[in-house]
Order: sequence, then C-alpha cells, then structure tokens
Amino acid sequence: MLALDSLSDFFRPGLSPDALPALNRLSAAWPYLAVFVTLFRGGDEEVLMRLLVLRELGSRAEAPYWTPQDIAQRFAYLNDTKLNTILGRLREGELLVYDSDGGHYALSDTARVALSALATLIDFAGDDVELGYLASQVAAGQAVGQVSDEALQHLLARLNELHAEFADALESQSEFRIRAAQHRLESVWRWVAKSTDVVRGLTCDERLSLTTLAQAQAIALAQSRMLALAGTFERRLAQLAAQRVHLGSSGLTSTDIADWLRHQGLARLAGLADGVIAANVEPAFLTTPELADVAEYELLGRERVREHDNALPAAASAETADAVEAERLLEAEALYDTLAALQLVPAGGVPISDAVLAASYNETAYRLSLLSLLGDPESRSDRGVIAALAKLPLALSGGDAVLLLDHPEVASLSDAQLTVTPTSRDSTS
Repeated sequence: MLALDSLSDFFRPGLSPDALPALNRLSAAWPYLAVFVTLFRGGDEEVLMRLLVLRELGSRAEAPYWTPQDIAQRFAYLNDTKLNTILGRLREGELLVYDSDGGHYALSDTARVALSALATLIDFAGDDVELGYLASQVAAGQAVGQVSDEALQHLLARLNELHAEFADALESQSEFRIRAAQHRLESVWRWVAKSTDVVRGLTCDERLSLTTLAQAQAIALAQSRMLALAGTFERRLAQLAAQRVHLGSSGLTSTDIADWLRHQGLARLAGLADGVIAANVEPAFLTTPELADVAEYELLGRERVREHDNALPAAASAETADAVEAERLLEAEALYDTLAALQLVPAGGVPISDAVLAASYNETAYRLSLLSLLGDPESRSDRGVIAALAKLPLALSGGDAVLLLDHPEVASLSDAQLTVTPTSRDSTS
C-alpha cells in the first residue's frame, strides 16, 4: 500500500493526507492501480506492445502457465531484445510471476483484474458506446450485489451531457446539427434501453441505501428527459423542411446547396467567391459610435453604479421639520408685509428686487417662488398667509431682461416689476 506520508509535500502546511477520505480510498486500492502504472508508463508504442504481450499471456484459459519455450514460440514475431524488455518490465511490476519450482510463468491476481477491466473497455471502444460501457459497470455491480456510487454518478453525468448536446442542437435551428443529434440519439438508444432495465432493477432492490436509490431515480429522470427529445427532433425537422426554398424545377433545395457548401474546402470556397463579391463585407454593427458607447458604459457607467450611494437619507426629527416650517411661515409673512405696503404705489411699478431680495440666496429664492401666488384663484380659498398673498391686488409685468446685482449670494435677478392691478387702483382713487 502507498504510504500517505510521502504525499505531504502536495498539501498545505498543517493538513494531513489521512484527513482526505477520497485519497484514503485510492491508497487502499493502490496494489491494483500500480498495475496500470506499470502498463501505461512510457511511450505509446511501448504501452501498446506491453498490452499486446500481457493480453496474449492471459488469453490461454485452458493452460494458464507458460514456460520460457512457450513464450518464445508464441511471440516468435517479436524482436527478442524487445520481448525480453517487455517481459522484464512485467516481472518488475509484479504482473508476471515466475515459479522457480515449476519453471513456468503465470499472471498475478492483480494482472487478471487489470486484464478484465481492459477487456470490457476494449470491447466497448468505438463511437457512441461510452453510455453502454457505463451502463455495463452499473449492471455488473448490481449482479454481484455491490453497486458503485461512482459508477452511478458517471452514468448520470453522461446522460445529462447528452441531453444538453441534444437541447443545444434544437436551439441552434440548424437542420444539419439537428439531424446529427438525431442520429446520435438513435445510436445510443439501445444503451439507454439497457440502462433503463438496470435502473428498474435498482429501484426494486430494498437493500440499497437512500443515496444510491436517489441516484438511480435521478438516472431514470434523465433518461426520460432525453428520450422525450425524439419526438421533438421530428417536429423541428418537419418545420425546417417546410421552410426550404426550391430552386426552380431542378429538384434542388436551399438545404442541398448548404450541404454541398459545407463539404467544400476553404480553397474551393475562395475560388467560387473570386470575382463575385466586389467589396469586402463591413460589419455595420461594429461602428465607432456603438463601440464607444459600450466602452463608456463598461469603463465608466458600471463604476458609477457601483459607487452610487443608494442608502436612504437619515430621517429628520419632528422638531427639525417644525422649525423649518415655522421659518418658512415667517418668511412668507415678511413678504406679505412688504407687498402690502406696495398697494398704493403709483402706476409704473416697483422692481421685484425691492420685495424679494434678502440676505441669503435661499430666502431670496423662496420669496421669488411665492410671487407666483399673486392672483391665483385656487390659492384664494386657502387659509393663512398663502390666501392673503393670493388676494393682494398686485401683478407681475416685464421680466424679459436680467439685472446684475451687487450681492454676496445672488448674482442676477429678473427685471420684472410689481404693479397694482387696475381694479385696485380705481378703488383707491
């Protein structure tokens, strides 16, 4: 067994390799894993010939023992030096054991296990049979009463991968991709059926743990989702067939042309396009303004959103709000007193600066906004100083120019004037 202490350099300081359950499981199986290290270490040619010799030595079930003469006769087609190197490597890795008393060679137990696993893998080698290999691993575990959770996970993962590939093909709206996916589904159909039988047997086994049962149910659901796509392929292909464009009476369609173009090389396509396109295609969707707009958002706008303070302002206390309201009321009353004194001014008017200009900008702006109440019929029905302002017999006139002021906070003001309304002037006289 592999000593886990030798792996301490691979881990962070203070972490013991023994604390990792997955590593403990691999370490326990190291005698069998070491067989594969011996077989697959080296170049591709060396590995291939090493597997050839080992499989030949394990193929004689009726006479599993080999004398040196038997080996030399069986591998007469190999170079003697190369054969001796391969046999020496197999002996060093404890795959081939020599019995000095009997004078013959035999495969070790771990070599038999490795050959059995390789035999299953080699038999399933080919296109679209990986699902069958994964299902066979689950079925083998079920047959001996030892279902591997990892085998179930690999089978479930492969089913989900196939479903994602088929779904992507449907979303692409490409007839060629959909047909290829449909052919792929037909090729794995028999393995899905086998897997369904295996899963059905697992769900009926009362000895399974809840984790294994949940994985078996997830596999059954994944299979049903994937098989439901079979009808979807047919409907989507029928829709695409209705959209084909027939090229006159030649019998050709746009699909035939597209398929022919897909099988041509780049040089052939370039030759077909030579002299046909007068100007290069310019992607209008990549114009400079659009690129600048996107770049501005990515470089500036996104940062502004991150730095923007979305916090709510602190709530004002009732005392502060009442104090501000009282101050505004006093300013409105002061403006009323000032305007009331202007009622008997002779015709010609008075500049609004005489009424609204105050010591601060805020007070001046507030007084100026109150002038809009003069003569307002809706405000006349209110109570208090607002109604009194609305009932004053004054009106605004002029205001086309701007006056520059010598004021610490107000730079300019409209040249509008306050005049007495005609009705008020007549009553006064």
